[in-house]
Amino acid sequence: MKIKIDTKERFKVVSILEPHLTAMLAVELLEILKKGHEADSSSAEALTHLVVVLSAVEKIEKGVPQLLANIQKEFYAQQHSFVYCGIHPDVEGALIEAGVYEMMNITPTESEAWDILQMEEIERELMNDSYN
Repeated sequence: MKIKIDTKERFKVVSILEPHLTAMLAVELLEILKKGHEADSSSAEALTHLVVVLSAVEKIEKGVPQLLANIQKEFYAQQHSFVYCGIHPDVEGALIEAGVYEMMNITPTESEAWDILQMEEIERELMNDSYN
């Protein structure tokens, strides 16, 4: 699978560089993200807060929308942020058809995804302060 990972100050940007996201590639993506998610948070391989850019993906196979939704759910279950951005209209249609679009965190641009990550970080800090 062709991906590019950019490290920003507080999160990473994972760009999928495949025009057709098959179920097999989606499972491979899940494994890459899972491995990074389970890595020690201080290591360079750690993937905690993510923006996943799908602008190169023009179509996805059946079953992939649910896998993408599950990846995001897994990150949120661990109190980590996860946002998809740059979704092609055909991919958006497949997500809507699969019934997962509304439960996913999706923005039109990478900049807006960064904003969501920052807001979620502030929210987590406020929530932690209110419990202490």
